[in-house]
Amino acid sequence: MEAHQQSQSSLQGAADDLPSAAMLQNEREVVRRAGRQAISAFLDGHNCFSVLRASGKVVVFDTRIPIQLAFYALVEHDMQAAPLWDPSICQFVGLLTVTDFIDILRHYRSTKADVSTLATRSIADILNDPIIKESVLPRHEGFNGADSSTTLKQACRLLHGHNLDFLPILMPEDMRVLACITYTNILEHLVTHFREQRRLFDDTIHDLRIGTYHGDLIKVAPQQSLAEALELMHQHRLSALPVVDKGTDKIVGVYSRSDITFLTRATDAEDAVANLDMTLSDVLSQQRTDVTTPDALHTCKMGDTLQSIFEYFAQIRFNRLFVTDAEERVVGVVSARDLVAYFLNENN
Repeated sequence: MEAHQQSQSSLQGAADDLPSAAMLQNEREVVRRAGRQAISAFLDGHNCFSVLRASGKVVVFDTRIPIQLAFYALVEHDMQAAPLWDPSICQFVGLLTVTDFIDILRHYRSTKADVSTLATRSIADILNDPIIKESVLPRHEGFNGADSSTTLKQACRLLHGHNLDFLPILMPEDMRVLACITYTNILEHLVTHFREQRRLFDDTIHDLRIGTYHGDLIKVAPQQSLAEALELMHQHRLSALPVVDKGTDKIVGVYSRSDITFLTRATDAEDAVANLDMTLSDVLSQQRTDVTTPDALHTCKMGDTLQSIFEYFAQIRFNRLFVTDAEERVVGVVSARDLVAYFLNENN
């Protein structure tokens, strides 16, 4: 009996020595906060010039040129965006992207307007059209740019605060545009140059609430039209959608607004509008199969840690990862924007 009591006492003492759940949770929060603060300090310590490539090209548009000509110039130069210069006031007034042109085509399709006029309507005409400005291109609220004095954290907050996909980097002395950077560029610099000896990023992306999951995730089926997908993306301000088999809920592809194959294969604007009726299945079959493109389909699991996501990004530069379960059913999405935005509030 005495031996039994001693054994119970020993077990109780050992249990008392084990860290409580509250202590473990507190330690986890401390490590998370340290990770955020370490990244925050890194972003504060590097400016926008640090993410620029040694060489590259930039396209700038005069607002007087026809918008259709501007779009095909972007395609020809394989560019996603171009700053807009208004010569009448000698200032940059905005940014034109390939997705803007797609939204303009959608507007012409829905209003049954004469799409052939895009061959002669200037960029300024389109931007000053009150209907298009309000309902089609609401993000064109002026020009947001950065220069050599702008830190990467400030750049992230400009991108995040103004809901931008691209941030022009200028030389203030002569208003020369050096590049247009994205969240992916910033994340690439972070993953390449950030060095930390402590293990700070072993929590899962799901536990850290990085990304969009379950009921908040917008999905489309292969049978839906391109026009339907683009409308959903416009409504929810999304840059891409997972294409999911309705029967199995398994992901079969991804459609990104940067995929302009349906436009480049059109003979004219009318043909491009007609292509909006294509099914997503047909659109996916025409996509480039180069898996190195940032918008290619890449997946991860909810149990993957932030550290493993960083390591994966170092191997394959992606714009987003779709989160799947054991049966390859899509349950969430984590974008480069989500990953960078996680570190903008370093105090929580």
